[in-house]
Amino acid sequence: MPRPAVPLIRFADRARAIADTGIDRIGVIEAARVPALEQFDSIYSWYGTKNENFREAVRHLPFTFFPAFPVQTHSAPRIEVPRAPLENFAVFHPFSGSARKNWPLENFRQLAARIGIPVRWCAGPEDVLDAAVRIENLYELGCWIATARVYVGNDSGISHLAAAVGCPVVAIFLSTDPKIWAPRGERVAVLENPTVAEAAEAVRAIARRQAEDQ
Repeated sequence: MPRPAVPLIRFADRARAIADTGIDRIGVIEAARVPALEQFDSIYSWYGTKNENFREAVRHLPFTFFPAFPVQTHSAPRIEVPRAPLENFAVFHPFSGSARKNWPLENFRQLAARIGIPVRWCAGPEDVLDAAVRIENLYELGCWIATARVYVGNDSGISHLAAAVGCPVVAIFLSTDPKIWAPRGERVAVLENPTVAEAAEAVRAIARRQAEDQ
């Protein structure tokens, strides 16, 4: 797993990022003689799933491989976080790993002015956005998002995190296929190339449903 995702692994007493095990991301370690790996009873991996050379190199280790791409299942992923009182704010995360997936920032700003809920902006360490909340530990970020009334974001890992911790999510898709990449959950609304008005209605609707469920 990438190093930022390590705090999300809650089912194991210890976990390590792939970069901390000695495995070269683009190569195959010789005979896979890495003491850091040999200490584990079980190794769950999405790395090298389609790389037969890698799989052969680690055949002597307790690897279980999973598909490297999203697989549709009947259940939505869940990350358990401490239950905290909900606060009256919306989280807006207007970034992703690719600029072509990002709804225009000006649209997010217009949306923030129309939904009738205070907005707290969320950004990563390298994202350019003034007065944004920046929490690098993903588990701590998920705990904070879980206290919001609604989350709005692009096709991004943070949108999946928001859905997994149980926050109502409005996910905006522009260039990728939501049938494959959309966050899953009962309180997830997926919009494709929406107008600001359409996004505002979706945010208000999902916030109303959350209030009714309480």
